[in-house]
Amino acid sequence: MSPLENKKFNGIRKDLLSRAGGSVLELGSGTGINFPLYEAPEKVIAIEPSPDMMEKSLEKQKKAVVPIELVQASAEELPFADNTFDTVVATLVFCTIPNPEKAMVEMKRVCKPDGKILLFEHVKMKNRFLAALQDVLTPVWKKICDGCCLNRDTLDLLKSHSFDVKEVQKFYRDLFIFAEAINKK
Repeated sequence: MSPLENKKFNGIRKDLLSRAGGSVLELGSGTGINFPLYEAPEKVIAIEPSPDMMEKSLEKQKKAVVPIELVQASAEELPFADNTFDTVVATLVFCTIPNPEKAMVEMKRVCKPDGKILLFEHVKMKNRFLAALQDVLTPVWKKICDGCCLNRDTLDLLKSHSFDVKEVQKFYRDLFIFAEAINKK
C-alpha cells in the first residue's frame, strides 16, 4: 500500500482527520498511520485487536500532536459507555472486521447523537464486471491479506444503520470512498 499511501491516501487521510473533533474513537488503528495526522481533537482513543499492531503503532503515537490512548479491543465489542464519542473514525478497516454489522451497531451506540462518522474504505465497485471480479478474488485475498474482503459494501452498510450520509467522495473508479455521516439516533 506504500505507493498509494504516499501518492494519494495521505492527502485523503489528512482531509478526513481534519474533520475529527472533540473526543475521537478510531476503529482498528493498525500501525498508527493516522496518529501524526490528527490536529484538532481533544483526545483520540484508538482501538486495535492485535497486540502486534499496537506495538508497531507506538512510534507514530509519539509523533502525534494530540493525546492518543491505545486500547486493545475489537470493533464488535467496544468497551465504552453509550454516547461517549463526538467523532468515530475508520480508515481501511471495515474490510477486515469479522462482523461488520455488529461493528456498525457498536459504532452507533458509542457515538453521541449528531456525532460524526468519518470513513475512508475500499468498497465493492458499481461496475458489474469489476464487482464480479472482486467477488471471485475475495476468498483468496482474505487468506493472504489478513482477512480483507474486497467486496464489502461499507457505504450501504452505513446507510442501512440510519447514519445520515452528508458527503461521499469516490477514488480510483469508486474502489475507495471517503464518507462523512451524522449519527441519527
